[in-house]
Amino acid sequence: MRPTEIPAIRWEEPPEGPVLVLLDQTRLPAEEVELVCTDASALVEAIRSLAVRGAPLLGIAGAYGVALAAARGFDVPEAARALEGARPTAVNLSVGVRRAESAYQAVLARTGDPTAAAVAALAAARALHQEDAEASARMAAHGLTLLDELLPAGGHRILTHCNTGSLVSGGEGTAFAVALAAHRAGRLRRLWVDETRPLLQGARLTAYEAARSGMPYTLLTDNAAGSLFAAGEVDAVLIGADRIAADGSVANKVGSYPLAVLARYHHVPFIVVAPVTTIDPDTPDGASIEVEQRPGFEVTEIVAPQVAAAGAAGGIPVAPLGTQAYNPAFDVTPPELVTAIVTEEGAVSPVTAESLAGLCARSRRTADPA
Repeated sequence: MRPTEIPAIRWEEPPEGPVLVLLDQTRLPAEEVELVCTDASALVEAIRSLAVRGAPLLGIAGAYGVALAAARGFDVPEAARALEGARPTAVNLSVGVRRAESAYQAVLARTGDPTAAAVAALAAARALHQEDAEASARMAAHGLTLLDELLPAGGHRILTHCNTGSLVSGGEGTAFAVALAAHRAGRLRRLWVDETRPLLQGARLTAYEAARSGMPYTLLTDNAAGSLFAAGEVDAVLIGADRIAADGSVANKVGSYPLAVLARYHHVPFIVVAPVTTIDPDTPDGASIEVEQRPGFEVTEIVAPQVAAAGAAGGIPVAPLGTQAYNPAFDVTPPELVTAIVTEEGAVSPVTAESLAGLCARSRRTADPA
């Protein structure tokens, strides 16, 4: 059973024209409210406000956004560039946009028929959506196998950060899907959920998914993780990724890098779970990853996510007026701190440029056996 009966994203074709329907993640867990996007600009705003988020789902959303622009007769290249720029760190967004745009342009060049080209863009988006669901299932299986190899005693106590379940995927997610597989196999003792400041994606979203899935979970403040490690209560850390550089550096929600340092000190496996599309061979190393900076008021005020989504302050101040805030959305973990990267093609360990290149080559051969 999916943690919510409302899908995170779906394409609909009412009489007045096609739309993209999103579960508004800024309203969770209090409300399950849907947003209806009728054009790419509305989708761009939904992406920037975090109404739709998570690397794999952003790829799917980007592809559907191109299809939406094509189906409604908008300028497809213009829509594609706007979508690509909506969030710079997550590489999957660009991958999804380019895949649908390439399908559109190929048919348009061959036939000159924008209607046929729009159909091709939608087909590409739907194919990506299905592929992501299948990849999620394979990542869960590979990740559970790795956990059982690393922790043969079972009774896994897993710490996770941010949100990596069905709210970020066409399937059951990335890192969360592995924990869910362990739960279903009777081998999850506890899921430790970082709250994930400042927008609380762990508290609002991961706890929501864990509760709906019947998993044993406990929420903790981000700065309590160190004492949890020191007490010997963490067997493994599982996180997702928004971009993995060619050398294996991992960009993920800010707060991931400190967990990797803690895990290394305490001899705890630190495992990244992400689809192959998250690996970006054009980004050579961690220093080359553009890290998105979020508004300072998210730190200086206690603000409801739906208010933050509007892009303006309006919460309860927790710092003096005029306080400057450092608020990166992501941080970068170097490959030497990563025990393994789990993808739908299997796990890579140790994480090196060579091992990732080999994984990507295997993935290309699988996708194009000819």
